[in-house]
Amino acid sequence: MRSAAATSTARPSRSASIAELYDTIGQGYRRYRRADPRIALAIERALGDAKSAANVGAGAGSYEPRELALVAVEPSLTMIRQRPAGAAPAVRAVAAALPFRDASFDAALALLTVHHWPDRARGLAELARAARRRVVILTCDLDAAARFWLVDEYFPEIAELDRPIMPSLDELRRVLGALTVLDVPVPHDCRDGFLGAYWARPEAYLDAGVRGAISSLAKHSDVEPGLARLRADLDSGVWERRFGALLERDSLDLGYRLVVAETA
Repeated sequence: MRSAAATSTARPSRSASIAELYDTIGQGYRRYRRADPRIALAIERALGDAKSAANVGAGAGSYEPRELALVAVEPSLTMIRQRPAGAAPAVRAVAAALPFRDASFDAALALLTVHHWPDRARGLAELARAARRRVVILTCDLDAAARFWLVDEYFPEIAELDRPIMPSLDELRRVLGALTVLDVPVPHDCRDGFLGAYWARPEAYLDAGVRGAISSLAKHSDVEPGLARLRADLDSGVWERRFGALLERDSLDLGYRLVVAETA
């Protein structure tokens, strides 16, 4: 069991761009980006026999198994300040320059964060360097993603914004080697608040707080036209006629994947 430790807030180098982003959009992450227990279980299984881990791009502390000796890595002070009492100790740093010796942890975690890294190849190499046994990444494989009504019909610009920054599985393989790739279907009542979490609760996307905790929407320059169309379609019943059949499903595969690379 890890013990609670004081959070480190020493300012790291090379963290400004990511830190500034989440200092701006990360205000509501503790409220809206809560761990979903089904996704948490999948992450714990992917970690396997790991007893220690670095959680890189840790944010407000979701999905940090309490039985692990864990250190969080996060560049944004806004995010660190939202970590709950008793959370794992946090250090301000970026993925491309982890402040750890080689093989310091059994595992390295990176959960819905790699697409924000300015130097993905270096960050991925740093994960592998710090991990004795395995690297576990939660990402979205856009090549496998099902069509998503929110993006297709209301915010098509998101696809244009996310395609260049979301790592492909081939990119991950080039750095990490052989991968085990596990599907992560999104539950209809997902507790986390990432982009695809509300696929069965369309009205949620009208909430500014919800959107503020979704980087693809928070960074969008003009969401009003898409919101107006969604609001009108919900009020008129058009959304239900077109997409209501989805509400009969327990989960939906939107391309979210757990990627596991063994380093031992």
